[in-house]
Amino acid sequence: MKPRIAVLLGDPAGIGPELIARLLAQPDNRERAELLLIADRRELDEGMRIAGVEFPYTVAADAQSARFAEGVPALIDFRLPDDVPYARAEASERGGRYCLEAFKLALALTQRNITQAVLFAPLNKTSLHLGGMRESDELEWFAHQLAYRGRYCEFNVIDELWTSRVTSHMALKDVSARLSVERIVEAIDLIDGGLKGAGIARPRIAVCGFNPHNGDNGAFGREELDVIAPAVELARMRGYAAEGPYPADTIFVRAFEQQAFDGVVTMYHDQGQIAMKLMGFWRGVTVHGGLPVPITTPAHGTAFDIHGQGRANVGATQKAFDIACRMASQRL
Repeated sequence: MKPRIAVLLGDPAGIGPELIARLLAQPDNRERAELLLIADRRELDEGMRIAGVEFPYTVAADAQSARFAEGVPALIDFRLPDDVPYARAEASERGGRYCLEAFKLALALTQRNITQAVLFAPLNKTSLHLGGMRESDELEWFAHQLAYRGRYCEFNVIDELWTSRVTSHMALKDVSARLSVERIVEAIDLIDGGLKGAGIARPRIAVCGFNPHNGDNGAFGREELDVIAPAVELARMRGYAAEGPYPADTIFVRAFEQQAFDGVVTMYHDQGQIAMKLMGFWRGVTVHGGLPVPITTPAHGTAFDIHGQGRANVGATQKAFDIACRMASQRL
């Protein structure tokens, strides 16, 4: 059996429809999974026009009536009641509302295992907030929609290397106070689970230090000695293949170039994000980790500045699709 993946076009004002059109114009991609597009049909057709590609699809009233011929996606023609054109190349209330309403259907189907994963093209947070999202970001909104109260986080992926972080969107001056043994072990547990969900039987996880030169035995701070090293030891005692802490300026050499690890846990946002984006911005993927359903998306944004120009790079969307297929297969 092939897994079934819910596919969304992202914000219609950006490059999302073009990216999905480029992705699904490749016959090999269409044959890897049964693909259920939840999108305004006109936006899909416009994406194909911009990309200069075409592919066949069928139209269904709902997921139950969808029929999946070999290599032919099914489309639920999803429209808002106020059927007027979307804004282009700018944030808008209607674009955000379209994204949120389409997501509600995709999440419900995937939670019921009618689809096994969700792949979506880039969103715009301003549009989402204008459209009614009260949470700080889409990850928090997903958790709320799924009524999920466990731990979750954003994984960033380049090729086969995954990263997670103990803290995220906060001032650097506040990070140290938020580091604790249990929070670091939780981050290790989350990325271990994500990697296993993508088919890695025993993930090798590197844990990053916090201070320059790993604190140099306490000369530049004691977080490595007092918090991070004990957390790594506790994680190992619980059965995780965790190592560290490693200095931030060499950990990605070990993990990426030497391929010594499958995942890296960093202590704060930019500690991992800068390295990952330098290694491959146009093939980076975001996985919404810890949630009860697999959700992937390219790590870049909506690129309003090149909307409609037919030159959007599909590399990150392809990688996000690859991971969605792997995770969906594991769930199936």
